[in-house]
Amino acid sequence: MKLILVGSAILGAAVLIFAATIVASDRALDDEAVAAGTTSPTSGSTVEHNTALPLNSFAGVVPENAQELAKAHKPTSAALPPVPAGNVVKIQMTLKDMVVEIAPGVKYNTWAFDGHGAPGPIINVREGQTVVMTLTNGGSIPHSIDFHAARIAPDKAFRDAAPGESFTFKFTATDPGVYMYHCGTKPVLAHIANGMYGAIVVQPKEGLPKVDNEYVLVGSEWYLNGDGIEEPASLDMAKARARLADWVTFNGYANQYVTHPLTAQPGDTTRFWVVAAGPTNNVNFHVVGAMLDRAWVNGGLSNAPQLGGQTVIVPAGGGGVFDVQIDDEGLYPFVSHAFADVDLGQVGLLKVGNPKGTAAH
Repeated sequence: MKLILVGSAILGAAVLIFAATIVASDRALDDEAVAAGTTSPTSGSTVEHNTALPLNSFAGVVPENAQELAKAHKPTSAALPPVPAGNVVKIQMTLKDMVVEIAPGVKYNTWAFDGHGAPGPIINVREGQTVVMTLTNGGSIPHSIDFHAARIAPDKAFRDAAPGESFTFKFTATDPGVYMYHCGTKPVLAHIANGMYGAIVVQPKEGLPKVDNEYVLVGSEWYLNGDGIEEPASLDMAKARARLADWVTFNGYANQYVTHPLTAQPGDTTRFWVVAAGPTNNVNFHVVGAMLDRAWVNGGLSNAPQLGGQTVIVPAGGGGVFDVQIDDEGLYPFVSHAFADVDLGQVGLLKVGNPKGTAAH
């Protein structure tokens, strides 16, 4: 039996259920997705171009035991890793076709990062360090990697790597901030939608104000050609173009920080490094019950922060840095304030102290 899951924030293992209408219809198959292996034509089906077909929605569809699966899920670590020592930071990434879970019991065929899934590993460097990047394509089609933090000729550094190929390039991290990296191989929409993205933080040489906790959140959305329960779903390119997401997540899994909250203590200042990987949606970042005491908009750290914000837009492909100081014990939801995305899973909790009860959102 399948149920419908809503991404409203609650404490612990609780999962809210809502009723939704599933539109039963043929899906519009996409030539590029079929050619790339992201979708397969249904046996005996015929697709006519220039014909608008209804699209199936699998929003919120989960197995009956979703609550138990949510409890058992090991959440993606959002903790910012330390900056490596030395003047040179060597990074190796292998791209691989792999199945990941994006919601309780919902599996998806990604083109992602071996050992990490989607998003890829968090990279944390210091302004002035040289990043030496070695990319290995362990997948079945060409891929690449595009660092928004790099000032470099993209036709050379961000070129496609054929299956089985490895190559290396380097750049100096000159611009402090938080940035997206992603596959830039055409069609870019398909490669990002299939999980090929991550975050790189460039710390300013002079440092930032000291905080007590630092977390990295990468927002993204997922467009499924099936519910992903009996067998892994793949990309529905028509839904991606129509912006009809089935799931919207922080760090690749719906509601994971609701069931497994991030933590802080009363009086702490918590820094959120936020990237909107998209491929299309912004993250309208907001912490319920708190203010964004310092907000470095669009991820750049060279300018002074905005003070006392309520909601700040992190555009698709952009980043933002937000310091939040909370005195009172409680459960503080962090969301994209586009609440359709909250209902689809882009919500988490910051658990301050050891409160009892459940969250309000």
